[in-house]
Amino acid sequence: MAADKASSRFGHYDYIIVGAGSAGCVLANRLTEDPSVRVLLLEAGGKDDYFWIHFPVGYFKTMNNPRTDWCFKTAEEPGLNGRAINYPRGKTLGGCSSINGHIYMRGQAHDFDTWAQLGNTGWGWDDVLPYFLKSEDQENGASEFHGQGGPLAVTNMRSRLKILDTVAEAAQQAGIPFRADFNDGDNEGVNYFQVTQKNGLRWSAARAFLHPIKHRPNLHLVIKAHVNNLTIVQGRVTGLEMSVDGGPTESVSCTQDVILSAGAIGSPHILMRSGIGPAGHLQANGVTTVLDLPGVGQNLQDHLQIRSIFKVTGLPSLNQRVNNRLTRYLMGLQWAVTRRGPLTMGASHMGIFTRSDPARATANLEYHIQPLSTDKLGDPLHSFPAFTASFCNLRPSSRGAVTLDGPGANSAPVIAPNYLSTHDDQQVAIDGFRLTRTIVSQAALQPYTPEEVAPGAAAQSDEELIKAAGDLGTTIFHPVGTCKMGSDAMAVVDDRLRLHGLAGLRVIDASIMPTITSGNTNAPSIMIGEKGADLIKADRLA
Repeated sequence: MAADKASSRFGHYDYIIVGAGSAGCVLANRLTEDPSVRVLLLEAGGKDDYFWIHFPVGYFKTMNNPRTDWCFKTAEEPGLNGRAINYPRGKTLGGCSSINGHIYMRGQAHDFDTWAQLGNTGWGWDDVLPYFLKSEDQENGASEFHGQGGPLAVTNMRSRLKILDTVAEAAQQAGIPFRADFNDGDNEGVNYFQVTQKNGLRWSAARAFLHPIKHRPNLHLVIKAHVNNLTIVQGRVTGLEMSVDGGPTESVSCTQDVILSAGAIGSPHILMRSGIGPAGHLQANGVTTVLDLPGVGQNLQDHLQIRSIFKVTGLPSLNQRVNNRLTRYLMGLQWAVTRRGPLTMGASHMGIFTRSDPARATANLEYHIQPLSTDKLGDPLHSFPAFTASFCNLRPSSRGAVTLDGPGANSAPVIAPNYLSTHDDQQVAIDGFRLTRTIVSQAALQPYTPEEVAPGAAAQSDEELIKAAGDLGTTIFHPVGTCKMGSDAMAVVDDRLRLHGLAGLRVIDASIMPTITSGNTNAPSIMIGEKGADLIKADRLA
């Protein structure tokens, strides 16, 4: 891309951060701690002043809502029996941390040690733990594994329900231990989740890291800023071209780095539109190749959640309370007065981490246990009492891709996760269904006569269970890996998060994960922002 004179409206900066999501808000905060450093933060979405962002159960209203979600869809997935599914991505300050299920989960020490074993120096568990602690304001106090006083509020669930306690008892009867702390490097066990909330309100990356510092004179925040392409001169990225709120194309330049923090979908899409990616694919989509980098957009990994639903008798769930006008009003009143109760729940109240079979080295299944049931996210709750046990394979071997659908800056990315495309992933799905049934068959739940609604007790054979997984499976919103960190032929960035083959460009978000973490991905994305900021500061001083 030819250089263009920077617009006088914006001038020059030291750093341009593209994306004010989980990592981008952290970067904006940490880089502007030095008053001599000038930072431009661009967010393609709008302000985070929508009520449903901050109301904990509001994710039902923010996902699939064009005000707060890009409303992407996947390609038709063979592993999902030909279905294309919704693929929510945050379209607001805070990015996905403003529309997600609040769950604070780091993953396992094994995840990060694997990154280091792949040749990524400084990314083992002992290396990244200080960055988790740096961000954290842990309700239970500081300890070896937790920080206090950081920007990110991490709190205990503010609601307990008998139906969840009963499922937890059944899980323990099935041999799954109680887990006091999911975030000490080994998350195997059952407990209520901790969440990124403060006083019963969502505590997004924007609330934690951006809003307290957005008036710093060396930070310039621009919303509704859509990046068209990067500006590349003689092997260096010198800035970018963008349009703001549908206006004309404008240029802006920087003296240090452009930092892509647009997420596992947005970051590779911007790179490919700018001519950086697999040459054959770029040419097929009418984009001139600037740098043939075959790994861009590849290595897409995601957690596929598969939802089992069980109807119960004599064990109240949220289905009845939400469907009754009086009890719904009382839940709202409880939240308004005390900031407690069921309306503070995120995507799930309770988690179970376990092994799909004993031969697994560590827990490879995560359950999200919900005291409610519905046909799909956003649909009305069922009229009968029930709970949902969604399980996902924490370390899928299937790999997908994010690709272009033509050269235009406004064209949507093609998202093909390639779910259940390997025998191992199919076996984990089969084992997950059977383990769920084992948990539900335990003595703790039998007084309540659990009845399997989905997939239904008739699905028994491997073939029937794989078909059920394809019918029921959907994303749990954890895409990573599309600009992976490493030094092999498919790596996109090095272990200092600098793009291979071009100067002046870094990628700092979930797309750099070589392998997916064993749990929800927001906390690791914030950690990547923290560590990325320190890498930038160290390189600036070198």
